[in-house]
Amino acid sequence: MLERELMEIGLNEKEVKVYLASLELGQSAVQGISNKAGVNRATTYFVIEGLMEKGLMSSFHKGKKQFFVAADPERLLDILDGQEREIRRKSEDLKKLLPQLQSMNNKDAGRPVVRYYEGREGILTMIEEFTMSACDVVNMAYCVDSIEKVFPKEVREKSRAKRIAKGIMTKVIYTYTNGVLESTADGQRRKVPFDRFPIKSDIAVYGDKVRIASLGDRLTGVVIEDKDIADSFKAILDLAWEAAERYQSEE
Repeated sequence: MLERELMEIGLNEKEVKVYLASLELGQSAVQGISNKAGVNRATTYFVIEGLMEKGLMSSFHKGKKQFFVAADPERLLDILDGQEREIRRKSEDLKKLLPQLQSMNNKDAGRPVVRYYEGREGILTMIEEFTMSACDVVNMAYCVDSIEKVFPKEVREKSRAKRIAKGIMTKVIYTYTNGVLESTADGQRRKVPFDRFPIKSDIAVYGDKVRIASLGDRLTGVVIEDKDIADSFKAILDLAWEAAERYQSEE
């Protein structure tokens, strides 16, 4: 436990072992520290040099023999203070760079921003993005069979709970071989026959973004951020929504 906590403040594993060994031994030659720490002698010398640079160890001579001693543990607080100062300095430097970085942003140049994702975790990242969006309604089209195959029930329910907590409604056109998804208070749903409309991707339009994910053998996805493209996809899904009404009486 102690070793892990010391590593969290910036020391590596061997530095922690050597420092703790030296702390327990008091004044000691390198061989004693090496044996106590379980680190070979040559590496221990190298690690001690690094700890001395950080002010965590010091050395002195007795006759011809060199001894090492660990600094008081309060020195670790000085290291943390230094790290905090460095973080604040980097934060200030970044703030100065932001205007220049913003000027290079593709969105400012009027070009669509496109992000690609791969694998199950990549698709989950895309889903997380829309559940954190500020939109009121998400227009969607997807194959329920594919979604159930890729994502277990608990993952689907967790995503829906996040969406509901944000007050985001859905308007969905879907295909499903195992039944019907009824409309609920948080979303409208219309089923269409897969044999006539083989929807194989998960499509969602929210705000100025379009999410398209392939849920077949290869899980890949893309998010396009552009108002004109998003408006066009939304119009297409709205048109499809109206056309899908005729199939509701067939269920």
